[in-house]
Amino acid sequence: MANENQASTSSSAFSFISKGLREVRDSADADLQTMRDRANSFKNLANSFDRELENFFNSASTPFSVPAIRSPPPPAEIDFVKKLQPKLSEFRRAYSSPEFSRKVLEKWSPRTRIRIDLSAIKNAIVSEVEDADGIIHFDRVRKRNTTSFREFWGEWKGEGEGDEAQSRDWEPIRALKTRLREFEKRSSSVEIFGGFKKSEFVEKVKSSLKAMCKEPRESNEVPPLDVPELLACWVRQSSPFLDQLGVRRDICDKIVESLCSKRKNQLLLHSVSAGESSVLGNDNINDELDSRIASVLQSTGHCYEGGFWTDHAKHDLSDGKRHVAIVTTASLPWMTGTAVNPLFRAAYLAGSARQKVTLLVPWLCKSDQELVYPSNLTFSSPEEQEIYIRNWLEERIGFKADFKISFYPGKFSKERRSIIPAGDTSQFIPSKDADIAILEEPEHLNWYHHGRRWTDKFNHVVGIVHTNYLEYIKREKNGALQAFLVKHINNWVTRAYCHKVLRLSAATQDLPKSVICNVHGVNPKFLKIGEKVAAERELGQEAFSKGAYFLGKMVWAKGYRELLDLLAKNKRDLDGIKLDVFGNGEDAHEVQSAARRLDLDLNFLKGREHADDSLHGYKVFINPSVSDVLCTATAEALAMGKFVVCADHPSNEFFRSFPNCLTYKTSEDFVAKVKEALAREPQPLTPEQRHNLSWEAATQRFMEYSELDRFLVNAEDGAKSGRNDGMIIQKSASLPGLTDMVDGGLAFAHYCLTGNEFLRRCTGAIPGTRDYDKQHCKDLNLLPPQVENPIYGW
Repeated sequence: MANENQASTSSSAFSFISKGLREVRDSADADLQTMRDRANSFKNLANSFDRELENFFNSASTPFSVPAIRSPPPPAEIDFVKKLQPKLSEFRRAYSSPEFSRKVLEKWSPRTRIRIDLSAIKNAIVSEVEDADGIIHFDRVRKRNTTSFREFWGEWKGEGEGDEAQSRDWEPIRALKTRLREFEKRSSSVEIFGGFKKSEFVEKVKSSLKAMCKEPRESNEVPPLDVPELLACWVRQSSPFLDQLGVRRDICDKIVESLCSKRKNQLLLHSVSAGESSVLGNDNINDELDSRIASVLQSTGHCYEGGFWTDHAKHDLSDGKRHVAIVTTASLPWMTGTAVNPLFRAAYLAGSARQKVTLLVPWLCKSDQELVYPSNLTFSSPEEQEIYIRNWLEERIGFKADFKISFYPGKFSKERRSIIPAGDTSQFIPSKDADIAILEEPEHLNWYHHGRRWTDKFNHVVGIVHTNYLEYIKREKNGALQAFLVKHINNWVTRAYCHKVLRLSAATQDLPKSVICNVHGVNPKFLKIGEKVAAERELGQEAFSKGAYFLGKMVWAKGYRELLDLLAKNKRDLDGIKLDVFGNGEDAHEVQSAARRLDLDLNFLKGREHADDSLHGYKVFINPSVSDVLCTATAEALAMGKFVVCADHPSNEFFRSFPNCLTYKTSEDFVAKVKEALAREPQPLTPEQRHNLSWEAATQRFMEYSELDRFLVNAEDGAKSGRNDGMIIQKSASLPGLTDMVDGGLAFAHYCLTGNEFLRRCTGAIPGTRDYDKQHCKDLNLLPPQVENPIYGW
């Protein structure tokens, strides 16, 4: 019985032992599986790292596509990548080999280090069997097994410590550790990135950034001017002086051409070899030399800003549009030519998309407004007057003109019957808009101008002469002497302050830099009246039911003296012909008294606009004035389809091409032309004739004769084809010509003389007009002139 109990106890013990062994084996298998998974994960990570390295090598070896770089060098790898690549390749081969998993498993396997002491198990079994309570304890067995696994894991806890541990490291890991230690020792930025900074890859990136930033070319890319080119420049600039010494201009040009021809081929070869467009593309040798000097100055960064007489700090085109400033000497509601015509010019110039327009008109204090503006019309602020001007304009042109209206201080001179600017008129155009200036009546604007020179502030200055001042002055006391002085002063100021001068007719004095061209048109309203009259005549209706009339400001200089003389001399021949006279003015009482004294059949009526309905029925407009430069009323009468009888005078030269314009030379001829006009019907205007009278045609003539059209086209071409790394090569002004020096000297002398109040009063200036007064400061919100010019008041 005892033996049977012992056998059953032994079988129970062995079943528990086998169960414990199975648990240990399952635990070991689970640990081995975990190690395999970790090894596979590490292998996948290594493969991913290998792919990233391959992509990095490919990207470093691929050349950049930079359009701005000429003939890129062959691509090269980065230096530090070259150094690192062999080690990484060795590292990659090591961990990518098929033996990787086997080595990991051999290193990390328990190596049957779990030792089960059967004798100890036996003794435990015996002791447990012999236990009094009869319970079998396996704590000691589990402790033993746990100790064996601790010994296994203990090998890896000490890894990397000491030579013995290092000898057991995996070979690729040991190589990587060695390379990392070397990299750590060579962590200096100069050593690591020195080769990187000098690599071709970095040079290509820098070149690309330079092209994107549009840096100017290095100065060493453009060869400096040599001695023949400097001599050619000197000869060209000195041509006016050499001309006075007897050396003709053509000889100077030949000298310049011969000096430049030696260098021309070299420059062409240089520009072609550098892959750039040649600066010697023009046939004109002067343009070639200008472009050559400009390229040298641009490469050095030098910019000539003028000398003692001149100042070339001018408007820089940045918004792609030109800025045109029109400055005039009168403003609505004063119905005078210098108030109306500049207003129309601004409206039609603003219609072009190439330029922005500003109209600068005088602002009068209320006391002067009462003297100048008709019907006691006054304005309390510039904004109020601007609204009046724009409304008047839109009623006549039929569209809304997009231009700016600004005001400058002015004072009315009773003696001269004109408005004189107060202070520096040029300061009321901001420097950012100081591009092109149109001076309506440049002599008038600059008689007492004390400020910045127009040609220094603006790139192009055009003067338009409206008035024949010499003819008016000759009618005054000591007129011959005054006319002599004014003639030379006009020459002085127009030469000093204008690049180009347009004379409306040959009736004005011959000014420097001037050409003759009618750049005025008529109000579109008059052309519409003419079309209406022509339509009525086609329908058989009577368009003109009245006879002859004359319209103009009632002052002697506006043709009233000539009119009275002609009518008085030919009273018998013109018997039965009644003339209606429309006008207001300072001499109205004297004119009417003289007409009554001569017993002339004249009907004086109040002045009114020429487009008034009451004037549409008149068939003949008589204008005997010879003081006008270009009579606006004559052009308006022709536009309405009327006859015009006027003097054979240079001021009427433009109108002679119209069949309805009848000119006379003598008083007898005057009578014949008047009777002819009253006896027959005027011819309808052709479309071409109507166009020639329009402001569209006048604007085209202005753009052509003022050289403004060519100026704008050259600027646009320069912006498109003359750019060099974001900059425009402009013609050089490195040395001022003798003509420019003389003009600058005249402007400086004029500035000094107009700065003296005593000299200003001696020449007829209004006292206190060198600067604007307190009332102007209040009306226009200006700073006092003492703040604007604190040094000596200049």
